[in-house]
Amino acid sequence: MQQKKRAPAYQESQQLSSAEAPAREPMTGAQASYLKSLAEEVEEPGAFRQDLSKREASRRINALMEKLRIGELPPHTD
Repeated sequence: MQQKKRAPAYQESQQLSSAEAPAREPMTGAQASYLKSLAEEVEEPGAFRQDLSKREASRRINALMEKLRIGELPPHTD
């Protein structure tokens, strides 16, 4: 009997939250505050705009968090 492959739970929850949120619902105050502070921390002030949707704010937050994570990694040595 073959088992079906399932996507990891985090991917499923991200897909649900993205699908449930209307495309133009404005970002929350918490998202705005967090995005602004992340943008300042990675020195990308252009990443923050007041008119972003929840979905776009979430995408930008994730991208900036990834930049911070990569910047904290030790340099690769051979």
